[in-house]
Amino acid sequence: MAFSLMKKLPAAARMTGAAVLSAALCFAPVSQSFAQQRGISLIRDAETEALMKRFSAPIWRAAGIDENAVQIHLVKDQGINAFVAGGQQLFLNTGLITQSDTPGELIGVIAHEAGHMAGGHLARTQDALGNLQMPLIASMLLGVGAIAAGQADVGAAVLMGSQHIAQRGVLAYSREQESRADQAGATFLERAHLSGEGMLELFSKFRDQEVLSGRNQDPFVRSHPISEDRLASLRGRVESSPYFDKKDSAKDIHDLKMVQAKLTGFLERPSVTFNTYPPSDQSDYAHYARAVAYHQLGKTNEALKELAPVFKNEPKNPYLYELKGQILFESGNIEPSIVAYRKALELDPHEAQLQMALGQSILARDTVQAAKEALPYLQESTRNVSNYPYAYYQLSQAYGKLNKIGLAELATAQYYDTLGNAREATRHARRAQRHLKTGTPDWLKAEDIASQQVTPRG
Repeated sequence: MAFSLMKKLPAAARMTGAAVLSAALCFAPVSQSFAQQRGISLIRDAETEALMKRFSAPIWRAAGIDENAVQIHLVKDQGINAFVAGGQQLFLNTGLITQSDTPGELIGVIAHEAGHMAGGHLARTQDALGNLQMPLIASMLLGVGAIAAGQADVGAAVLMGSQHIAQRGVLAYSREQESRADQAGATFLERAHLSGEGMLELFSKFRDQEVLSGRNQDPFVRSHPISEDRLASLRGRVESSPYFDKKDSAKDIHDLKMVQAKLTGFLERPSVTFNTYPPSDQSDYAHYARAVAYHQLGKTNEALKELAPVFKNEPKNPYLYELKGQILFESGNIEPSIVAYRKALELDPHEAQLQMALGQSILARDTVQAAKEALPYLQESTRNVSNYPYAYYQLSQAYGKLNKIGLAELATAQYYDTLGNAREATRHARRAQRHLKTGTPDWLKAEDIASQQVTPRG
């Protein structure tokens, strides 16, 4: 699937030849629960994720971080922001991607976040906040005591003062951590033989935003306060690098513009996309954006016409075929979509999202033979990415069509497990075990899921 929003599907739902627009592709439990707690939406897009991995790989290597251990998540939010959470997990707002003027700006933010990750700032921040709580609690007890003793004005003043002191402590610690992440990021960029100019330019733009009210500021400004001293220190560090004048490659620039165009097409109203990429713009990325916009309007022929000139310039781009496959599939043209997805997978054989998309299209033929043909692609997609809920959902449909009830229940359990729904995962895992031979690898997988602790509902 070329692009999709995160949402849950009912376990009994079935894909049909009519297709489901933006079918759900979700993330691992830790990111799913984190997203729910923060009220954020996550999206999946193979092309965008591949580019972010390409941009970040040299940074991870320079930082001594295993690039294969880092999970990159795309947050559906047009505000400019990025953050790390839950260990080696990087969250990038779509707004950061679409509004970065150069690849260097985006890479600079990734380098900064790598500084947080390599420095273990998340864990240290939790410890620091714990240390700050002790004097805060003591001051609050004094304030409450004063109020109880009949000195309401004194007690209120103590309470307000304790909160102010705690706030200052948090801000001071945050500035220190941000400055350290800047310096570490600049070091990683230099080790990777990359320029830090983009990092400096983006942070300079944010410095100008600090005069705005909180309502109008980008979230990056609020979570990464940028002082003049911090910016000056970063400027001195970055400009001293022997790679400061190194420019972004033409390929990186083009590929970022393509991703920006696609994200704009999917996330903005078609009218906004057509205004941003008017017909007079005949660049590949303008055609790309308009193709998505026409698809959003249900105008399949116009969407495919916009893609045609891009295919001429980039005949070996798997994501063009992926988008073509999605346009065809979601407009009910199953057989042509299979052809497009086959070509996409031929050009990028190991991409799990392409494997799932081809398997889904084949499965939509809704025959036993189709389920047999789709099964290997769906199995491979879950092997390549273990935390891929929608692939497990499609896998369960294929097994169900083949009357392999135990495996269908196991795949459904894995679907719910990757969504973080322990209750449903356990229920389907127990069902799976009733149909699987005790002690087999599949039975043991079900046992691992079924043995989870399920938190009782209040």
